[in-house]
Amino acid sequence: MSMHDNDARKDEDVAADYVMGLLEGVELAAAEQRMIDDIGFAKAVGVWRERLADFDATAEALVPSAGLWDRIADSTKSRPVIPLPGARAALDGATLWHNIRFWRGAGIGGVCATLLLAVVLIGAIGTSRQLRNELIALAQSKPVYVAVLVNDATKEAGAVVNAFASGRVELIPLRAIDVPAGRTLQVWTLWDRSVGPKSVGLSGQSRSLNLDLTSLPETVQDQLFEITLEPEGGSPIGRPTGPILFKGNAARAL
Repeated sequence: MSMHDNDARKDEDVAADYVMGLLEGVELAAAEQRMIDDIGFAKAVGVWRERLADFDATAEALVPSAGLWDRIADSTKSRPVIPLPGARAALDGATLWHNIRFWRGAGIGGVCATLLLAVVLIGAIGTSRQLRNELIALAQSKPVYVAVLVNDATKEAGAVVNAFASGRVELIPLRAIDVPAGRTLQVWTLWDRSVGPKSVGLSGQSRSLNLDLTSLPETVQDQLFEITLEPEGGSPIGRPTGPILFKGNAARAL
């Protein structure tokens, strides 16, 4: 992996953290500034907002119980101070302000509380990072767009095209497709009629394919995919010439 790939991966992680609210302080301010100055980073943030929108939509609304605020209020009330050994005698002639033993004990307790808080925060950060990685893996495993390719004459579904947020696009046959000798299956996509269809896959047999859309714009709603039967080696003119076996338009995955 090149240094450029590492930087891109790091930007993806920061964008994901920003969308999930895991950044604070200097990191948060830097990310918000990059949203203004860095078009690529702003686009990555937009992609992650879109990826995780489905999780927000499926989350169930939780109504807090009637006693929640009472419990919170009770937990924040002041607790009576129990004097340390020797502190009671000091109270007779001076306030706790002048009791060195009391403040020494309070100082030790404060250090312990600070260390405990640090441990909790470190654990929370680790859990958040793990959650982020799990959400990233889940988002990348779920297609953003799906196209079911159907035969116009028989209305039978022949294949499914899955387009993922990572840019990977795959074709999965749903039935065996007969490929005569000397012919080949060619997969095309059309997102702009003024540009025309582009070949994104070629195979001499009915099988799953990773389609090559790396040089094309991102897959969008209603983008057309189709499979045609072409001469062996593919269409000689860069456009479909044979019969259209199956076709379908991309739709937002549920």
